[in-house]
Amino acid sequence: MLDTRISRRAALMGAGAAAAWLASPARALLQAAGRMEVPGFVNDLVGRMTLEEKAGQLSLMASAWGGGAAAALNPPSDSNFPKQLEETRQGQLTGVFNGNGARMARIMQTAAVKESRLKIPLIFAADIIHGHRTIFPVPLAEVSSFEPELARRTAEVAAFEAAGAGIDWNFAPMCDVARDQRWGRGVEGGGEDPLLGSLFAAARVHGFQGSDFKSNEHFLACVKHFAAYGAAEAGLDYNTVDISERTLREVYLRPYKAGFDAGALSAMASFNEISGIPATGNHWLLTDLLRGEWGFQGFVVSDYTGDEEMIKHGYAKDGRDAARIAFLAGVDMSMQSGLYRMYLPDLVRSGEVPEATLNTSVRRVLAAKHMLGLFEDPFRRIDEKREKSRSMLPRSRAVARESGRKSIVLLKNEGDLLPLPRSGKKIALIGPFASGQHDLVGPWVVYGSDANAVSLETGVRAAVADKNSIIAVEGSKVEQAIPGGIDQAVAAAQAADIVVLAIGESQGMSGEAQSRADIVLPKPQQDLAEAVAKTGKPIVVVLKHGRALALEGAVKDAPAILATWFLGTETGNSIADVLFGAYSPSGRLPASFPHLSGQQPYFYAHKTTGRPNPDPKLDDYKARFRGITNTALYPFGHGLTYGKIAYSDFAISGPSLPMTGEISVSARVTNSGKRAAEEVVQLYIHDRVGSVTRPVRELKAFRKVKLEPGQSEVVRFTLKRDDLLFYGVANTPTVEPGTFDVWIAPSAEAEGVHGTFELTA
Repeated sequence: MLDTRISRRAALMGAGAAAAWLASPARALLQAAGRMEVPGFVNDLVGRMTLEEKAGQLSLMASAWGGGAAAALNPPSDSNFPKQLEETRQGQLTGVFNGNGARMARIMQTAAVKESRLKIPLIFAADIIHGHRTIFPVPLAEVSSFEPELARRTAEVAAFEAAGAGIDWNFAPMCDVARDQRWGRGVEGGGEDPLLGSLFAAARVHGFQGSDFKSNEHFLACVKHFAAYGAAEAGLDYNTVDISERTLREVYLRPYKAGFDAGALSAMASFNEISGIPATGNHWLLTDLLRGEWGFQGFVVSDYTGDEEMIKHGYAKDGRDAARIAFLAGVDMSMQSGLYRMYLPDLVRSGEVPEATLNTSVRRVLAAKHMLGLFEDPFRRIDEKREKSRSMLPRSRAVARESGRKSIVLLKNEGDLLPLPRSGKKIALIGPFASGQHDLVGPWVVYGSDANAVSLETGVRAAVADKNSIIAVEGSKVEQAIPGGIDQAVAAAQAADIVVLAIGESQGMSGEAQSRADIVLPKPQQDLAEAVAKTGKPIVVVLKHGRALALEGAVKDAPAILATWFLGTETGNSIADVLFGAYSPSGRLPASFPHLSGQQPYFYAHKTTGRPNPDPKLDDYKARFRGITNTALYPFGHGLTYGKIAYSDFAISGPSLPMTGEISVSARVTNSGKRAAEEVVQLYIHDRVGSVTRPVRELKAFRKVKLEPGQSEVVRFTLKRDDLLFYGVANTPTVEPGTFDVWIAPSAEAEGVHGTFELTA
């Protein structure tokens, strides 16, 4: 089942790789799977249902018998499990989410298929965002790998474990582009770039669903949050989105479309409004665009009470009105509010909702259950012995460790402080994350736990020759000082040769409802860092975080900095692999680290404006904030290796690209260092003049190459007309002749090597 080998696709990622993925037989299988089949028996079943039973098939509720952290993440409206069983018998539920494993699912499914009138099976859903029992890096971290194939493999493991625990449907992947790091839910997504986000969205759908919907090793994916949730004003969760259709199409819609094109058959409407209309009630978004223009054949579910929240938006006058608006806009299934089962029957009887429209939504839901094999065998994913036998297998943890180390980004390494020696040096682990099984798995974990995860101290002690060479001191809490903590930390630093400073955010500081106005380290940790820095000992900062941060003072000035995010079950081992050189860091930033919080939203693909200030010199009356340039501290795509990488010998196949032709660009990438390295070679373009102004750079391709010491490789990319498309004045895809800049570079703000070409008519 689980293939932990590195595939050919894992070795070649980027524009060429993206094209290969998008044209692959695997993708063709998934697109075929994206066609919804409605068998004849479904039509017969719909004809026998009462209006109340139809509304029940469109009503999803949190499990009254929740699993793990489920109750805290999504509280059930009622924890009365016998009552929920009775609702199942009465046909008032289509299913539940975040329930307590296979035993609970068996009890409920038995009530549905043996004790209800129509014997319609339930569907069991869950939030398996980055793992079930084995927890992988948070999605934003995993995108740092620049390996979509890795995400496919971790999604496959997550599906293998969760489907074995009775789960049929997963509320993932999250496909929101996030360009404001204050937004807490950026941790669940693909970062600031739509191409990178699209590749990872498609890969995760592939991993979750596989090629057979009926497999008990896979489950249904749900593309969320549709749409543009990541564009919430000021990065404030649940906030308003006011956006042009052009930006919506060029940037924010692309990863969702990639997920649907990969075969996802369910979508979740987002909480936010878009230009005055809540997504849950947006007919243009959910019907005209999603079903009409894109041809989506699956079903749409609201987010948690999203339909009811239109009342607070000021878009619906009451629950009945909200149910009507959401349903007619294109939301097939209501989550948690109960509004559909309360009001849809009467809305149909009054003529406000056509029964034919209700029947269409019910058919979609029943057809999805059929495609998942639930009518053939309602218990195909429910097996308590299988649930235990699939949990946290050694090969699953091996994938977690691999994914963790590939997600780490080396931001800085002055004087080649890293990798650290395994012997001969005393190391002080200092900080709130230096030791202990806490804040390891990260936010949005329902079924896994820190108790089964490897701490930093454990991983480091296992990696060094002498375990007594490690001193671990907390120094401070995450957001509180410890009496005498700094003194203890300073003493530990003075007694050591090297300090590993483990600081950052707790897992409760990222995720839903965790927007931050100031994306800096909490003051107690900053104070700790300043005090330790005064000892003069070399410091390696190991950041724990769910977003890009604005680094300050001693943290910013430390000679070595690792961005390690939340890495999941194998956290300590993954970090130790990089710290001590068992693995040369290969991660690259999927989100730009700003100089200051006040730069947010900051992203690399911004416009120049009429008064740009690209020079390091701070000119007056230019587009910048006081005292800083309009750049990132560490830009999108940045990341160092333990090699010495240089770019040279830019070459282009010709001066022009005909509309029906292609052009090849290449560069020589050399590792002159003493250690092997993996470099993520990135291709960017800039359209100098257009009928609509264009970003300063746009990522069009990337390729991950492994270079031995002293090795060079010519990395080549091909560009075609379609790679230069943008949405024109009429909000339709267009391409215009003109001059294009092209860079092959190690990041979005690095020069790398550069050239130009003309697109000719």
